[in-house]
Amino acid sequence: MNNSTLQIKIKQRLNKLASNDYDNIECWQIVEAFNKAQIQWVRRQLAGINIQKQGDEQSKRKIDDLQPLLTTTALSTVNMPDYVMSESLPPDYMEFKRIDAYASSDCCPNPRRMIVYLAEEANAAILLRDTNKKPSFEWAETFCTLAGNKIKVYTESDFTIDTVNLIYYRNPVEIQILGCVNPYTGFVVTSDVPCEFKDDVAETIVDDAVQVLAGDIESITQYQIAQSSSEENS
Repeated sequence: MNNSTLQIKIKQRLNKLASNDYDNIECWQIVEAFNKAQIQWVRRQLAGINIQKQGDEQSKRKIDDLQPLLTTTALSTVNMPDYVMSESLPPDYMEFKRIDAYASSDCCPNPRRMIVYLAEEANAAILLRDTNKKPSFEWAETFCTLAGNKIKVYTESDFTIDTVNLIYYRNPVEIQILGCVNPYTGFVVTSDVPCEFKDDVAETIVDDAVQVLAGDIESITQYQIAQSSSEENS
């Protein structure tokens, strides 16, 4: 969906297409509301807060809708006594999906894929003492934790982690409208950045953006209509 269509749809649902009163919507307000709505929509779908009660990858629709945001990146790591610690998570990181790790040992120098489970940082010491859950090169299993915006993949000095790849959901690309002032930087935008989602998803996010703007201008009727439409189509 291009930005011209997006603006028309939002203004139409706010009854502002031909309005000359103080409630006219500036283009930067549309940008801010739509980008906020994208984040809200994605977080709801990941958590399963929608009419189908389905989270990420719990149905074909959720797989299809959210797959543009699934990203893989290689992480550099630092060796610690019981684990390797990654660099800081990517700036566009939103939610953890999984870790792909390859490890080697003195007896097996050829890297092998490890199964890595996400665990709670509070339970790390307990898991390291549990013979059934602690890192094992023989069983090609270990666990990782998230803390301080970094990932720890545990080894208990039993093997060496050679490669760590993070698969995660990133934040959606923020839309920008040509000639409009960027609300985040204060500079005039020199090129359009359209919504990256397919049109049927963009339609739902438009309803969410209308909710944000209707709430800002205290337009209760438009807020309720947009909320109902968004909930029915999420």
